[in-house]
Amino acid sequence: MTKKKIILSAGIVVAAASAAYGQGNGIGGITEATNMVTSYFDPGTKLIYAIGAVVGLIGGIKVYNKFSSGDPDTSKTAASWFGACIFLIVAATILRSFFL
Repeated sequence: MTKKKIILSAGIVVAAASAAYGQGNGIGGITEATNMVTSYFDPGTKLIYAIGAVVGLIGGIKVYNKFSSGDPDTSKTAASWFGACIFLIVAATILRSFFL
């Protein structure tokens, strides 16, 4: 029974010592994660700008079709599509300025 206690105690000491050596302040990991996340902002911002351009083109075509057909609701449609494009551009810019 005492031999089992000695082996168990030695195992606990080895496990505690290895856990103590594995401890660190983690600054290297946090810095690497921060660099990885910030590296995604430039492509993400460009993607949102491209989506805004496509939405603007689609909106322009829809507004032109409504205007050509004489629909009285053209100004409301134009304002909503224009607002959507402006929102995408402003959201991308603000997100980039908050996190970088």
